[in-house]
Amino acid sequence: MALVYPWFLIGLLSLAIPIAIHFFELRRVQRIAFTNVSFIREVKLISARQRKLRHLLVLLARLSFLFFLVLLFCQPFIPAPERVTIDSTSIGVLVDTSPSMQAHTIGDALLLDKAVELGSSLTSALSPTAQFYLPSVNSQPLSPTSYKEQIEKLAISGHNLGLTTAINQTRRGHSAYKQLFLFSDFQKSSLAPNFLASVDSTQQVYLVPIRHQASANVYVDSVILEDAFVRTGVDIPIKIRLRNGGSEGAVGVQVKVFIGQQQVSAYQADIPAAGMVISTVRVRLKTTDIQQCRIQLDDEPISFDNTYYFTLQPSTRIRIVDIAARQTPTQQVYGNEPLFDYSFSSSDRINYQAVAGGNLTVVQELTQVPSGLVAALKRNVSQGGSVLIIPSADVKARASYDRLFRELGVGFIQWNSGSAGTPVQRELAAPNQQNPFFREVFAKQSRPGSMPKAAPVLRWARSGQDILKMRDGDGYLAEFPSGAGKVYVLAAPLQGGFSDFSSHALFVPVMYRLAMQSYQATQLPAYRLTQGSVTLPVPTASRTNIADKAIFKLQQDSNTFIPTQRVQAGELVLTVPAGMKTPGFYTLTQQGRPVTTLAFNQDKRESELASYSVEELRQLIGTTHPNIHLYDVNEGQSVAAQYKAQRVGTPLWQYCLAAALASLLLEVLLLRFWGKPKEAAVQPVSVA
Repeated sequence: MALVYPWFLIGLLSLAIPIAIHFFELRRVQRIAFTNVSFIREVKLISARQRKLRHLLVLLARLSFLFFLVLLFCQPFIPAPERVTIDSTSIGVLVDTSPSMQAHTIGDALLLDKAVELGSSLTSALSPTAQFYLPSVNSQPLSPTSYKEQIEKLAISGHNLGLTTAINQTRRGHSAYKQLFLFSDFQKSSLAPNFLASVDSTQQVYLVPIRHQASANVYVDSVILEDAFVRTGVDIPIKIRLRNGGSEGAVGVQVKVFIGQQQVSAYQADIPAAGMVISTVRVRLKTTDIQQCRIQLDDEPISFDNTYYFTLQPSTRIRIVDIAARQTPTQQVYGNEPLFDYSFSSSDRINYQAVAGGNLTVVQELTQVPSGLVAALKRNVSQGGSVLIIPSADVKARASYDRLFRELGVGFIQWNSGSAGTPVQRELAAPNQQNPFFREVFAKQSRPGSMPKAAPVLRWARSGQDILKMRDGDGYLAEFPSGAGKVYVLAAPLQGGFSDFSSHALFVPVMYRLAMQSYQATQLPAYRLTQGSVTLPVPTASRTNIADKAIFKLQQDSNTFIPTQRVQAGELVLTVPAGMKTPGFYTLTQQGRPVTTLAFNQDKRESELASYSVEELRQLIGTTHPNIHLYDVNEGQSVAAQYKAQRVGTPLWQYCLAAALASLLLEVLLLRFWGKPKEAAVQPVSVA
């Protein structure tokens, strides 16, 4: 035991006062009344031994009262096993405000509320002059009163970047404090096992894990459009991937799909713990305007991730650029369909501007591929465009085609040796209906009745994905990845007797699929609040305003956010503002005019509730992190009490106060009830 104020021990001299009173107390003469009648009056029946014992006990009670009163002023305590050797008047407190802190504790309170309660109690363990820092709020020191006010104002933020990022930020600016308390659920999905390596070894860090109750938690992992090309008036298949991030299975979860305010689909799903279920629903858009859609789940008790927001917008026309020396069969396919924005360029007058902005560029049967066209196609595919290459039968064109294949990253190409006379055509194999390329192409018949024929002029290595093959296994139409786009290669020309593919019933659906797969949506159906930036193509109507430095804004209801923005290579890059904390729909505006609507959701990692247990955290700390301490509050003891016991010591003043009051009470009881006069029994006396 140690004393905070040992100089108060001088007060023990006061113990001499009751001792002196005891020894020098005058003995009082007791009057005993006698009577000469037959009745005996009331007398005190106390012996000398009893009086002496009572005086000693009263003396002891008085001495105990004074002794414990003096100890009370000395502030006794049991020294902590780990005494604080650093500045304990400046404390940093980091409370996890990520969406997962909306789960419930075993006591049915929110994790965030429990963290705030524990964080507020720290003021009782430290000096009244201590300064507190809340890195998530500001970098200014706070008094205990201001600190409690600020910590109680903390709210859930969907823009929370995770505990690791927060630790790194405090590491860069922790010079004002050397002790840091971390209150969190310590989710495994957002914390790598080596996350403690980011903690500064010169800083004393106290981990306070808050455990949530076991439950299921179903959330929407993602929404997948099977076809990026969205049209109005037709059924659009949407795959909904549901996951269960809880530790218990979920049965009969109600799932509702809304377009605007109208419910368009509903079903129930059973998802096992840590499992996944994929369902397909079909919706239909009636207008060409962008639609605000959402998926609503009926999942309790955890409901912060029950709504998933996304947008659907009918696609714009697909830009097709056809480059050939003469009229081609593809002109009839694409030129007469309103879905396509078709343009034709002759080989001697190529529109390079159209090539740069095209979704699909068809290069067919050129006698010479210009170097400028090779460079333009390379830039186009690097930005996500697609190219369909139809070779020429002219042997002189092979060198320029080889250069085109090399620049686009197509694998090894081998030209067939030419032979005089009519090309010998061979039949193509039936399409593989399991290939996603042919999805819904053969909806009404199992397979085409007959297949087209072709005389290939080239073949390729197996570096690409074959779409159509010859019966002997050689490829006829293949897809090759290139940059951010795709390159499609036909093995034979469409004209000149090398193929009858252009007159076959399979030609039109294949050309349509090539065009639709080349389409790239200008924006994603949904984004995350925690992602760093959003990239969008610059709207045509906004290009003039951008030149005038008109800024873009994001608006949700009455809230307006101005993101950091830049225009790069025809794309608008927006940094998601830190103030955007609520999921939902945000309207992108410029000069007060709406440009588009973006849907933002919380980070799906927050829905994975698996957390590090106290034992797992203790193992991660091990012996390699002596500056990191772990406080288990799930057993009922507060952080302040554990901090006092381990770092400050166990105070004993309250026990001294209780003992002093008990001594005073004992003295009162002794004086009040011991020695109280008793009434003598009245004996009847007979008179003769």
